[in-house]
Amino acid sequence: MSAPLLAVRNLRTEFATRDGVLPAVADVSIDLARGEVLGLVGESGSGKSVTGFSIIGLIDPPGRIAGGSIAFNGEELVGAAPERMRALRGRRIAMIFQDPMMTLNPVLSIETQMVETVLAHERTSREAARARSIDALTRVGIASAAERLHQYPHQFSGGMRQRVAIAIALLHSPELIIADEPTTALDVTVQGQILYEMQKLTRDSGTALIWITHDLAVVAGLADRIAVMYAGRIVEVGAAADVLESPCHPYTRGLLDSVPAATAPGQRLKQISGSTPSLLRLGAGCAFRERCPRATPECSAMPEMTTVDGRALRCHHPLAPVAREAA
Repeated sequence: MSAPLLAVRNLRTEFATRDGVLPAVADVSIDLARGEVLGLVGESGSGKSVTGFSIIGLIDPPGRIAGGSIAFNGEELVGAAPERMRALRGRRIAMIFQDPMMTLNPVLSIETQMVETVLAHERTSREAARARSIDALTRVGIASAAERLHQYPHQFSGGMRQRVAIAIALLHSPELIIADEPTTALDVTVQGQILYEMQKLTRDSGTALIWITHDLAVVAGLADRIAVMYAGRIVEVGAAADVLESPCHPYTRGLLDSVPAATAPGQRLKQISGSTPSLLRLGAGCAFRERCPRATPECSAMPEMTTVDGRALRCHHPLAPVAREAA
C-alpha cells in the first residue's frame, strides 16, 4: 500500500488557562489517503476543530502542540517554520471555516480577495488569476461568475458566501481540504448542493477531505470513513457504513440513537445521559465512563486503541458488531 497523504500520530494540543492546562486534543492518531473523505464527528467540545487547526498550523498562544507528529506527504509539520506553513497553507492544504466571514474580508471585493490569493502562491498575471477565480466560482455553482466577481461579501447570501469560501479553497487544487462544519448554518437545499460539489471535487481531482461535523446525517452520504471523537480522543474509526450501521463504541451508539429520525413516532427522544466532562478534570480512565451504561470498575483505566477487522476502537466493553446483509 502507498504511504498515506496525511499521517497524524499521538497528537496532543493544549491550552494554558487560569485553572490549569486544558488538553483539547489528548491523543489523536489518524491516516488519510489521497482522494479519501474522512468524517470527524463528535459533540461540541470534543476536540474536532482543534484537531483541524493543529493540522493546518493555526494554533496560537496560549495554545500549543504539546506532542505527537503530523506528517503531510512525508513532511513533518509539527515544529515547521512559519514560512513553510504559510507556503503550504492555501496552496497544498486548505481550510473551509464554519463562518465564511473568517475567510472573507468585508471591505474587499471578491475579485481582489481571490486574485490576491492566487498571486500569493504563484507567479502569474492578474488576468490569468482572474480567469482562474471565475472558473472556481463557476465550479461551486455561482451563476454569472464574471459579474459577481466585482461584488462584496455583503452582497451575497450566507450560502453564496460559503460557496465563495469554498471556491477560494479550490483555487490551487489543494491535496488536502479541512472543512470545519461549513454547512451548519445553511438551509438543507444549499447544504445538499455543497455536499454534492465536495463529493465531485474529491472524485474528479483526488483531493483528500476531512469533514468536521456533529451531524451524522451529513457524513452518512459523504464520508468513506468515520472517526468519532470524545473528550480529545478518537474512540472509534471505521468504514462509514460499518460505523453507522453497527457501531461498536457505546458513545457512537448513543450519538446515533440521539438522532430524532431514529426514534419511532410518539416515542420519547433518546439522549446520552449526563453532559460532556470538563477537560480540566478528566482524571484517569475512560472519559465516557460516567455516562456509559456498560461502565465497570475496569473503565477507571484508560483503554488502549485496538484494531479488529479494520475497525479501530478504544473501549473495554465494546458492543458486538451486527453482521451486514449482502446486497
